[in-house]
Amino acid sequence: MSDDQNERLTMDVDTAFLKSKRGILKVAEMVTLFVAFVCFAAASTPKYIAATVLEFLITLFLLLLYVLKLNKRLTFFFWPLIDVFNSVFAAVYFIILSLVALTTYTVTGTLVGGIVGFMSAGLLCVDSYTLFKNITFNKPRSEVQNVERQ
Repeated sequence: MSDDQNERLTMDVDTAFLKSKRGILKVAEMVTLFVAFVCFAAASTPKYIAATVLEFLITLFLLLLYVLKLNKRLTFFFWPLIDVFNSVFAAVYFIILSLVALTTYTVTGTLVGGIVGFMSAGLLCVDSYTLFKNITFNKPRSEVQNVERQ
């Protein structure tokens, strides 16, 4: 293979993203979602299991998208805005799910899963806020940087 083909086949890995605030927040979301999944699985409540697994997979997909820098290659979507929408809708959904889990629990696993679900919702709210704050809508980049410094 030529050097040109090797450059196209290699995939960049952004390890700095995992050390950034957003990366740590994504990993923390995944950890809390996994713990909530384990709690709901121990309590054998399938409706809660499906929601936590789905959001865990979506968060994993977005994390891999940023770590492997696929958001730079797949430019047909504005990925930060998709991430904000996912975080907002997931936060609202997990607040409702956790409230239902806490009010109707019969097994301790459902109670703990509901509490951890609230923690996930809090992390999702923080994630959506920080992402939305960093998204620029028709503003020059220098103007946005000056606003962030104030």
